[in-house]
Amino acid sequence: MENNVLLKVKNLKKYFPVRGGILSKTIGYVQAVDEISFDIKGGETLGLVGESGCGKTTAGRTIIRLLEPTAGEVDFEGENVFKLSKEELRKARRNIQIIFQDPFGSLNPRMTVSDIVGESLIIHKIAKNKKEKEERVKDLLETVGLNAGHVRRYPHEFSGGQRQRIGIARALALNPKLVICDEPVSALDVSIQAQVINLLEDLQEKFKLTYLFIAHDLSVVKHISDRVAVMYLGKIAELASTYELYDNPQHPYTEALLSAVPVPDPTLKRQRIVLEGDVPSPFKPPKGCRFHPRCKYAKPICSQEEPKLIDINSGHYVACHLRQ
Repeated sequence: MENNVLLKVKNLKKYFPVRGGILSKTIGYVQAVDEISFDIKGGETLGLVGESGCGKTTAGRTIIRLLEPTAGEVDFEGENVFKLSKEELRKARRNIQIIFQDPFGSLNPRMTVSDIVGESLIIHKIAKNKKEKEERVKDLLETVGLNAGHVRRYPHEFSGGQRQRIGIARALALNPKLVICDEPVSALDVSIQAQVINLLEDLQEKFKLTYLFIAHDLSVVKHISDRVAVMYLGKIAELASTYELYDNPQHPYTEALLSAVPVPDPTLKRQRIVLEGDVPSPFKPPKGCRFHPRCKYAKPICSQEEPKLIDINSGHYVACHLRQ
């Protein structure tokens, strides 16, 4: 594999049809994800950030084919995931797992922890019998910091943080190589968030995991990510190493996002950049650069031509006419 690239996303698109009229004909499309490209190397964490509705969760779910793509390609270990048959995809999912955002809605309330975490072990025929499955589940629970004696309990008997640990245990059950973390801490209290982030880092080191970490909280992403991609209205606006992006943001949208991140030092005064207007609709995105209606630096070209995502400095990619 080229430079140890585990996952390569090329021109990924996901459009949702919008229907209207008496006959419910398709009258247009919501362009949730519109030609995004990036890659993730084995063992690294790529943070995918942006406002609610920018398409980051849709991107994550399309990569794993929980949603079928409109166009594009996703290569995992050199194999195009979108061309796999159902049986081939089932085998591939042993190596690609997902942790969902909602620890309350992602666990079946009628199943015990043993069945929730161990279900995939039976499906993929890793556990030969019930006893073997239960032993593996107990090991997984202890790995994520839960009591192995709780295998018979149901989700409602756990707190939000504990439920998310169950979700993490489920994702680890098949020893995956890539884990898509879909806002795994956004529904948790701040004190619990730190515990879960530290757990994810420890697990990454222990099991040599690779993460696509989707979030809207830039302070969380800074803590866990090696590189960060910033999304706006279905497009990637900027992509760089974490240090480079936070220390030297080049896209006006990234600048605005970072200006809103709280600084722990009260003596430091950061000028807050307040974006005017609302995020445009992905049903009818603006022509040219999608950020130009809210950008204080916008030029005439910004409303006419869409900027390309180009490398301006050794792996620092920016889609902005001001930098091209």
